[in-house]
Amino acid sequence: MLSGQIPILVLKEGSTRESGKDAQRNNIEAAKAIADTVKSALGPKGMDKMLVDSLGDITISNDGATIMKQMDVDHPTAKMIIEIAKGQDQEVGDGTTTAVVIAGELLKQAELLLDQHVHPTIIANGYKLAANKTLEILANISDKKGNDEILKNVALTAMTGKNVGGVTEFLAKMAMKAVKNIVEEREGKKMVDVDNILVQKKFGGGITDSELIEGVVIDKEKVHPRMPNEVKNSKIALIDSGLEIKKTEIDAKIQITDPSKIQSFLDQEEETLRAMVDKVKKTGANVLMSQKGIDDLAQHFLAKEGIYSVRRVKKSDMEKIAKATGAKIITNLDDLSSKDLGYAEKTEERKIGDDKLTFITGCKYPKAVSILIRGGTQHTIDEVERALHDALKVVGVAIEDGSFVTGGGAIEAELAYQLKKYAPTVGGREQLAIETFANALEIVPRTLAENAGMDPIDSLLKLRSEHQKGNKNAGIDTMEGEVGDLFKKNVVEPVRVKSHAIEAATEVATMILRIDDVISSKKSRSEGPPGGMPPGGMGGMEGMGGMPPM
Repeated sequence: MLSGQIPILVLKEGSTRESGKDAQRNNIEAAKAIADTVKSALGPKGMDKMLVDSLGDITISNDGATIMKQMDVDHPTAKMIIEIAKGQDQEVGDGTTTAVVIAGELLKQAELLLDQHVHPTIIANGYKLAANKTLEILANISDKKGNDEILKNVALTAMTGKNVGGVTEFLAKMAMKAVKNIVEEREGKKMVDVDNILVQKKFGGGITDSELIEGVVIDKEKVHPRMPNEVKNSKIALIDSGLEIKKTEIDAKIQITDPSKIQSFLDQEEETLRAMVDKVKKTGANVLMSQKGIDDLAQHFLAKEGIYSVRRVKKSDMEKIAKATGAKIITNLDDLSSKDLGYAEKTEERKIGDDKLTFITGCKYPKAVSILIRGGTQHTIDEVERALHDALKVVGVAIEDGSFVTGGGAIEAELAYQLKKYAPTVGGREQLAIETFANALEIVPRTLAENAGMDPIDSLLKLRSEHQKGNKNAGIDTMEGEVGDLFKKNVVEPVRVKSHAIEAATEVATMILRIDDVISSKKSRSEGPPGGMPPGGMGGMEGMGGMPPM
């Protein structure tokens, strides 16, 4: 700036700016901090985290996605890393911790290249080349043979390490059976929508009291005690309106001048409700599910007709019942006909713990099933739900793709070995970035070894030696505390879990590396509300114009 020039303020007062290497280092440190937080939770021997929110609610889990969701972070880069875990969880269910750990290590390794004055753009390009080669290698070395045993092992691998009381085999079989029930074929491809599996949680009993119901379980009881507890050969009507007198859209007032007319007005209401119930009865329905309310008088009439009725059923539950029974959800009761009814062998009310639930079983199209989770403590039930979520997702992905790789760090070690052979063919400074990418992938077997109490350096050296000999299934056997063939130990994962984790980690790492300026805007304290009104409203005008405060 020349002498005598007035400084130009571009940013709003209170804003902060970091640029160049300071911005890069700060972002990388934030990403590494998040990765280090979840690193100890990776693998079968990973430790749990206790998370206490602002209300004092406690969550105990080693599920990466759960830990990330509960963490209250402020740094923008940390938020980007957390987004990886959320995306991984939504897409494939498992591999959330792996994705975050790989992203943190990619940035940590990139820092070493930055110290050697390698430009961030070159590192980003090298990382993209490495990621593309990784996907190519995964496609070539994956196993395409899938059967029930493989699917069960996929579920077991996803749940290993979760705090589910040592009943992973029981839960894995349940998850596999549930997913197989909802597989659909569209245009020659197998499709799995895990949302068709309804999961209900009820406190009490043990985890082994959990059960798979080939039908729908809704957390509602019948609306009237005189209704039957069980209805065989159920013909189910689904309405998303209520059986009650509708209020007018506009404000209206009814004036009755003759007292004798009061009874006729009440009789008219009764006739309207009776007519609604008659419409349901004429269709032949003996079970009614309503998304809205059912009037007390309508409940009485339904009970007299022996129609099992439930009110205020969630929309998502209504859709699952429709899918399972073949029923159509009707908005206008006048449109309801026998063609719109669904069928199930039995609808019944059962008491589970302290609550009563409605079970719809023996469905016409069992493309929607339910899992009822039981457990001795609420924390156990929540952890079982998280474990089942992972298992259901990965089994669904495995059925859709039909391609598997060996877990336990074996596939990461093989990818690292293949990438190190590929790097010299690229040449230039990108070669350094590809080799760095390969080193970053080795964080997975290294961390597994650390968490199992093994020597990470010795384990990694032995693992590299095995892969150089051509044993692509060599990984960290955390149960035995040694390097071994994990395919023989039934540790298998769907290819999509690995490919999505590596892709997501690469995307976020390259995005963070390309940031060289961080501008943070903060509202100035002196800035008042619009219109020139000072903070504090009219009270802020005291003492203005030389007038003393009153």
